[in-house]
Amino acid sequence: MFTGIIESMGTVKNLVWEGDNLHVTVSCDFTDELKIDQSVAHNGVCLTIVHIKDDEYTVTAIKETIDKTNFKSVKVGSKINLERAMILGARLDGHIVQGHVDQTAICTGVKEANGSWFFSFKFEEGPENITIEKGSVTVNGTSLTVVNSIGNTFEVAIIPYTHEHTNFHTFKEGTEVNLEFDVIGKYVARLMEKRGE
Repeated sequence: MFTGIIESMGTVKNLVWEGDNLHVTVSCDFTDELKIDQSVAHNGVCLTIVHIKDDEYTVTAIKETIDKTNFKSVKVGSKINLERAMILGARLDGHIVQGHVDQTAICTGVKEANGSWFFSFKFEEGPENITIEKGSVTVNGTSLTVVNSIGNTFEVAIIPYTHEHTNFHTFKEGTEVNLEFDVIGKYVARLMEKRGE
């Protein structure tokens, strides 16, 4: 379980394919605090640490993960948003994030707004994949508030701190991002769908 509050950005150092699995080696500033078998969210994708050496660690993404996330386009040198699992009893500063990416979206625009930025996204419509005005959404693991939710498009407003301390500053029109929709909204949508049946 995560909160969507990004702790650090990691840098992809190595990529190794083994069959359909992709071993991703990452360097970050808290590697020395990690342990084998811990879960870390990478651009919102919950992955298990399988190897640690010096200031680098390795996680493995299976085919399902690669197919459903932007890991299919990750490269050596890519910057990845990182968050360690939530500690019970700590403040929930973002919202409840599972680290289970629902789908990817495409950035359709970036607008400066006198010191902040508006990023717009378009995603594939589905009965459980919805956003609502002022609701929560996770973009590349970052907990954000939705604005201008229209059909399968929405915007988020990014303050300078978030712009600098996440990989949002690398986004441009056409950038593929990972989305995790609000888990409470997904449950409500599923219950309404079943009631309709």
